[in-house]
This record gives sequence, C-alpha cells and structure tokens, in this order.
Amino acid sequence: MVEVWLTVTLCAAGFVVGALIFGFIMFKVGIEHRKKSAEAQIESAEKEAQRILSEANEKAQATKKTALVEAKDEIFKLRESSERDIQKLKNETERELKERRAELSRSERRLQQKEENLDKKNDKIERLEDQLQSKNKKAEEQLAEAEQIKKSQMDILEKISGFTLEQAKDHLLKMLDSELAHEKAVMIASYEQKLKDECDDKARKHISLAISRLAADTVSEVAVSVVPLPNDEMKGRIIGREGRNIRTLEQLTGVDLIIDDTPEAITLSCHDHVRREIARISLERLIQDGRIHPTRIEETVDKARREIEQKIKQEGERAAMETNVNGLHHELIKLIGRLHYRTSYRQNVLNHSIEVAHLAGIMASELGVDATLARRAGLLHDIGKALNHEIEGSHVQIGVDVCRKYKESAEVIHAIEAHHGDVEIHSVIAALVQAADAISAARPAARSENYENYIKRLQKLEEICSSYNGVDKSFAIQAGREVRIMIKPEQVNDEKMVVLAREISQRIENEMEYPGQIKVHLIRESRAIDYAK
Repeated sequence: MVEVWLTVTLCAAGFVVGALIFGFIMFKVGIEHRKKSAEAQIESAEKEAQRILSEANEKAQATKKTALVEAKDEIFKLRESSERDIQKLKNETERELKERRAELSRSERRLQQKEENLDKKNDKIERLEDQLQSKNKKAEEQLAEAEQIKKSQMDILEKISGFTLEQAKDHLLKMLDSELAHEKAVMIASYEQKLKDECDDKARKHISLAISRLAADTVSEVAVSVVPLPNDEMKGRIIGREGRNIRTLEQLTGVDLIIDDTPEAITLSCHDHVRREIARISLERLIQDGRIHPTRIEETVDKARREIEQKIKQEGERAAMETNVNGLHHELIKLIGRLHYRTSYRQNVLNHSIEVAHLAGIMASELGVDATLARRAGLLHDIGKALNHEIEGSHVQIGVDVCRKYKESAEVIHAIEAHHGDVEIHSVIAALVQAADAISAARPAARSENYENYIKRLQKLEEICSSYNGVDKSFAIQAGREVRIMIKPEQVNDEKMVVLAREISQRIENEMEYPGQIKVHLIRESRAIDYAK
C-alpha cells in the first residue's frame, strides 16, 4: 500500500514538474514573438514620422512665402495711409495757423481801440478834476462867506435876545434838563409800575405762603440771669471767707455775681450767654450740694463746662436735623450749636437761623429752585456770629471764611456774603436767603433794641430826608418803618418827586442799618389862602 501511495505521489510530482517546464517554454516563446512584433511597429512608426516631418516642412515653406507676400502688401498700404494722414495734418495745421493769425490781428485792433478809449477817459478825468478844483474853491469862498454871515447874525441875535452865546447855551441846557427830568420821571414810574404789576403779586404770594407755613416763636433774652436761693444765709456761704468763693467762681466762669439786697436771689451778669449758663448751672449745683469751697467750685465749673459743650453739639445736631441739612462738617455743627447762646437784638440767633432756613426752603420749593441748598444757606448765613470777638471782621466775612475753610459750596458762600447786601446778588438762592432773613427779623416782637439806639436810628432817618433841597419837613413813623416827607410845591414838581423818592431810598439803603424795609412817602400839597373882609 505504501508503495502505491509513493508511486502516485511521484507521478503527481512528475506531472507538476512537466507542467512547469512546459509553461516556462511557452512564456519564453511568447516573449520572443512580442519582441519581434514591437520592433516591427517601431520601424513603421519611424517611417511615418519621417513622412510627417517632410510634409510639415513643405507646408511651412509655403506658409512662409504667403506671409511674406501679405506683409509686403500691408507695408505698402501703411505707407500710402501715412502719407495721406501727414498731408491731412499739414493742411489742418496751416488752417489753424491762419485762424490764430486772424485772432491775433483782431485782438491787436481791440487793444488799440481800448488804448484810444483810455486816452479819451484820461482827458475827460483831467477836465473833471479841473472843474472840481474850481468848485471846491468856490465852496470854500461860500463857506467863509456863510461863516461871516453866521457871525454877524449871532451878533444880531445876541443884541436882540440880550444873551451871550454861553448864556444861551446855559438856557438851552436848563430847558433840556427840565424836559429830561420829566421824561426820566415818566420812565421810572412806568418801569416801577411794570415791575409791580409783574412781581408784586407773585412775591407776595410766595412770601405769605412761606410765613403762613412757618409759625416761629419769638425769644427775648437779657444779659443777666437770676439764681434763686433757699435762704439769705446762702449768700454768705457763696461769698466765703474774705470773698474767696465768689472770687474763685468769677475767675473760673468770667461772670459777675451781683449779691445785693434782693431777697433769696443772686444775679449773674455777663454778655456771653455760654459763660453765664455755665455759671448758673455751677451755682445751682453748689447750692444743692451745700459744699462750697474753691476746689469744689473748680470741679463743678469744669463739669458744667463739659455739659454745656455737649449741649452745644446736641443743639447743632438738632438744628441740622430739623432743617434737613445733611453732610455738615462736625466743626460747623458745633458752631451752629453755639448760636443757641447768641442773640442779635435780643433774638436768639439759632432760632433765627432755623427760621431763615425754613423760609428760604419753602420759597425755593415754590419757585422750583433747589430747596435743600436754600435751607443749607439759610442755616449757615449767620454762622459768623458763633465766633467770639477775638477774630477780626464782620460776622459776614467771618462766616464766609469759616464756610470756605470747611469746603462749603460756592453758592452757599455767596448767599452768606450777600445776605446783608455787602456784595451784589448773583443767584436766586442768595436772594431767597436775604428775603428770608429780612422776614424773620421783621416779625412782630422778633427783635428788640434799646431806647437810645432806637432814637438815634429815627433821628438819622429824618436827617437824611431833610438834607435834600425842596424838603420842608420829614417824620419817621411806624417805629421807623415809614418816613413821611413834606415837599415844598414851589421847588419840586410832580415829576421830580419820583426821582427824589428814588434818591432818598438809595441813600437810606447805603447809609443805614435797619430790620425789614422802610417806606419813603413823599407828600406835595399846594394851598391857597385868602381872607374875606
């Protein structure tokens, strides 16, 4: 069996080897056949290429000859066309030159005509100048003759009128002054009436509304305080041995203690309300405590001083809160609180400042202006009165310097500076603060002044009014809020009365200080008296 498989295997292997040998022989024969076929194709292709090259050369030679012939024809045609264009251009150039020459000849003729015309005009101008010179000469002669005639007529007029030239000028100026005075009085009356018609109703409405909305109390303080005593024996204890207690108290507080025959009372006298209040509180506590000696007095006064400083701060904060003014510097708040212990014409300055702030804010709201800024300016307008006499200057200037130091706005500073008319008003806020200040000061019983100053003010008011020519008598009435002036009718006419009233009002404003306003009332009356016998 093994032999059979071996025989079959050998036969198969021989078949495969034979097949491979046959395939290789057939592949080699195919390659030889393809090589011969390719060589035959290459030979035929070379022959075909040579034939195509020869045909192409022949065609190129024929095309070259044809192109040369066509180029020669084109060159000939271009030469003929260029000669025609050159001839045409030459003809056009000659025609243009002829036209230019003709135009130049025409221009030369025009210039020649213009020169001739100019010569004629120059001749005419020379003749006119000669005529003008002759006319000027005649005019000068006529002017000299007119001057001579005028002079002779002036001499005749002076002889007829009896006036010299200067006297006539003075007479005319007097007549002109009289006419201008009349016109000026009419214009002043017209302007005043117009301003009254436009402003009085509105101002009265706003001011009355502000006053009606703010009902402020009036405060009248004096320069002394009275401290009650439980008995008269306490006076001796306050005086102390050889007066040491009263002397210590006066030195520490700067207040005069007046101990007289008044039963069970001691009077404290001082112009400074702060020092007087410190002395009053200290004395009351010493009386309650009963221990009165220099050391105890010193402790009590120091404690009272601290309490007063705290109260000053509280009063400043209360005023700022009441007027709704925020963002004030803490030093300004202290100064506002000190106004609680200041009076002006016996009017409490802090209450007055609060009232001015409210009035200014109300009027600003009605006018559509910044009410917050108006209240701020009103509250600070008298801040200069909080400082003592050691700082030089008016309370207005001191207030301006203080507010400028603590970075207040320019409008607030201007309102402070202008609230007494020291400078011209440039803003509505300043005008409102000035009006509110006058309203607060003019309230009934708001201010008080001593009898001597009151009499001096009325006397000065009458003196100013009586100093004018044409014034017969003057009377200050209504507590100095009105002055009635009797006019001499033969010296002052109705037109001059208006001007005179304006002059008197302005002089009163410039030379006097007064609360509120003063009405200047001029009266002119003509009387004729006769007797029947």
